[in-house]
Amino acid sequence: MIKITLKNGSIQEYENGTTIKAVAESISAGLARVVLAGEVEGKVKDLNYKLENDCTLNLLTFEDEGGKNAYRHTASHVLAQAAKRLFPSVKLAIGPSIQNGFYYDFETEKNFTPEDLAGLEKEMEKIIKDDLSLERYTLPREQAISLMEGKGEPYKVELIKELPEGEEISFYKQGDFVDLCAGPHLPSTGKLKAVKLMSAAGAYWRGNENNKMLQRIYGTAFPKKSELDEYITRMEEAKKRDHRKLGRELDLFDILDEGPGFPFFMPKGMVLRNLLEDFWRDRHKKAGYQEIKTPIILNKDLWLRSGHWENYRENMYTVDIDEQDFAIKPMNCPGGMLVFKRKLHSYRDLPQRMGELGLVHRHELSGALHGLMRVRCFTQDDAHIFMTPDQIKGEVIGVIDLIDNFYRVFGFKYNVELSTRPEKSIGSDEMWELSTAGLKDALDSKGISYKINEGDGAFYGPKIDFHLEDSIGRTWQCGTIQLDMNLPERFDLTYVGPDGEKHRPVMIHRVVFGSIERFIAILTEHFAGAFPTWLSPVQVKILPLIDKHHDYAYQVKKMLEDSGLRVEVDIRNEKIGYKIREAQMEKTPYMLVIGDKELESSSVAVRSRKDGDLGSISVEEFLDKIVKEVENKDK
Repeated sequence: MIKITLKNGSIQEYENGTTIKAVAESISAGLARVVLAGEVEGKVKDLNYKLENDCTLNLLTFEDEGGKNAYRHTASHVLAQAAKRLFPSVKLAIGPSIQNGFYYDFETEKNFTPEDLAGLEKEMEKIIKDDLSLERYTLPREQAISLMEGKGEPYKVELIKELPEGEEISFYKQGDFVDLCAGPHLPSTGKLKAVKLMSAAGAYWRGNENNKMLQRIYGTAFPKKSELDEYITRMEEAKKRDHRKLGRELDLFDILDEGPGFPFFMPKGMVLRNLLEDFWRDRHKKAGYQEIKTPIILNKDLWLRSGHWENYRENMYTVDIDEQDFAIKPMNCPGGMLVFKRKLHSYRDLPQRMGELGLVHRHELSGALHGLMRVRCFTQDDAHIFMTPDQIKGEVIGVIDLIDNFYRVFGFKYNVELSTRPEKSIGSDEMWELSTAGLKDALDSKGISYKINEGDGAFYGPKIDFHLEDSIGRTWQCGTIQLDMNLPERFDLTYVGPDGEKHRPVMIHRVVFGSIERFIAILTEHFAGAFPTWLSPVQVKILPLIDKHHDYAYQVKKMLEDSGLRVEVDIRNEKIGYKIREAQMEKTPYMLVIGDKELESSSVAVRSRKDGDLGSISVEEFLDKIVKEVENKDK
């Protein structure tokens, strides 16, 4: 007999060799129907996995990340099987589950069309209806290579050859289809209920532009058709909100062929950007931050000292100046180290909070670029806080409160992750343990629920990540708090303590927006371009009916502008209905129509983007209303 510790803490005894599926069935028939996989000692396994030692077991459903991945990974194998049936000459690459779905990469002589996707989807439905069992088996290295060579799968052969000697090589078989895969998967294809292929696109093998271009088919899968329908509706809404489309339509920003990954901001986009930066400066000044500016280009010695040259070199742009190597900064933190190091500091000077809106450059593969979401240059709203060890908790809490304050203004809910030491990292075990404990202590003292994200910290320290939820339920990672005891060591940063001796400060790296560019993209999609009045590049559009109303329109414009509002007057010789529709298409919060009645009574006919026709009111009354709305940052 073996002892199994379940998620609720109870310990049950089972026969040696009992499967995860049998454990679920022993608990309840309802659980057995929805369980998709099991997490054994932290590793996700198939339901047919046999338990042969005492262990902890979490039974995973679609609500769990591991269960969702097993479900969608199985759908990717069904797609590959369907592709092999309909297009026998395709070569299989990889097909993982991803956030919101799955994909599979194929080498093919043709680009997949919408008609091809429809045909593949029908073939997938047949495979699901056949309820084929997924059977896992392993082979020795040479036999595995021989199998894939015999099937004409060069990408699978390449993957096998790169596996370390002695590592288990596993395959999954469903009907006449076999694929190299570590798993886990569902027990059979019939477990899949609602599957949809979404799109096809080109993708370089392994993301390397020097490799062959493959065809990638994206899809998604859910246990219920209603969930799939809801997801498709959200995706259709997301297309309407695409910041790239809205950025051009509203004349905010664009990416031009002459600068792939390097965004251009138009005058209205600069208004939005400057408003966000002004808001950032105001809130940081009140929170005790001082603003600094560090150079964009610094020499190789600095990046060697910081560890970036060794750990981040592939993402950095370099340049030769006076026969010396320099790098365009990918991060602001080394410059912040130099600013702190310039002077001798007392413990009485700490904490020191240094903020920087710093332009950074990172090399991203062309296939990864996506509007303002993924660019090659962006402005990080960085800050570096230098402190004594006993100030860690208070400073982390202060940053948490600041981030919370920011996101509430924009109407975002968020969830929190704590990311721990990655495989590629610098610093001692003791430093990492102290840093991770410090972040945990601050989160726990605030009563914030958070998820542990093992191994996803920065190479120099653990971090807290804030994931925003937008108006259609998507999440975006923006704010982060990273505790770092390594860079102060590398840069030999010190302060003089109460004992008169030199001590090493602890440092926090943190961002709130994350990247100004990316945050603007998120805001654009969150509000569908209809920014709240305080953020709108144009807050009021004045629409005079005919020429004799123009002078009064400009008088009203001056009154509004004198109160700090952003106003345009449309004096084109167009019908008023056309002007109103165009102002609405431009997402203008308020339109003021001026005719004979308004001219005679010194009033304006107000039309709200949100509430429609509000009738005629005095200019003073409208001014009082909109100024309060802007000051309160009403959404």
